[in-house]
Amino acid sequence: MSEAATTSVLREGDAAPSFDLPGAGGERLSLAAFAGKKLVLYFYPKDDTSGCTKEAIEFNALAKDFAKAGAAVVGVSPDSPAKHDKFRAKYELGFPLASDETKEMLAAYGVWVEKSMYGRKYMGVERSTYLIGPDGRIVKIWRKVKVPGHAAATLAAVKGS
Repeated sequence: MSEAATTSVLREGDAAPSFDLPGAGGERLSLAAFAGKKLVLYFYPKDDTSGCTKEAIEFNALAKDFAKAGAAVVGVSPDSPAKHDKFRAKYELGFPLASDETKEMLAAYGVWVEKSMYGRKYMGVERSTYLIGPDGRIVKIWRKVKVPGHAAATLAAVKGS
């Protein structure tokens, strides 16, 4: 494989890696833009697939609760901004989606990993979520996320942080 899995391992308490990515609708999304706020960064493999759609819908259903708790939610995948535009419109998502087509941010967060399906190895996004505090430090990390109930568990952690 030409792309190697990242060896970077982030831990709770570490400074969150900086990023500046294109979002849907032509906006730019950066870690600096969320300074002083809690930020939920959730990483997902692909727009408009079963698990990713369910996850987006769960986060979207709780968007007002995240806002009341002082947290912004941003979804990140390697899909293009144009695909994100269609995905957001189709499911009326009220939070931004960032596009990391270079996979540099995905690697920095340790979620661009080697995966295996039916004996075939390939590189892909490990479904993960990072809660970043107002100071830019990682408060909580969820790896290998199972979608059902994850958005609610994330909201509970936001309220408790």
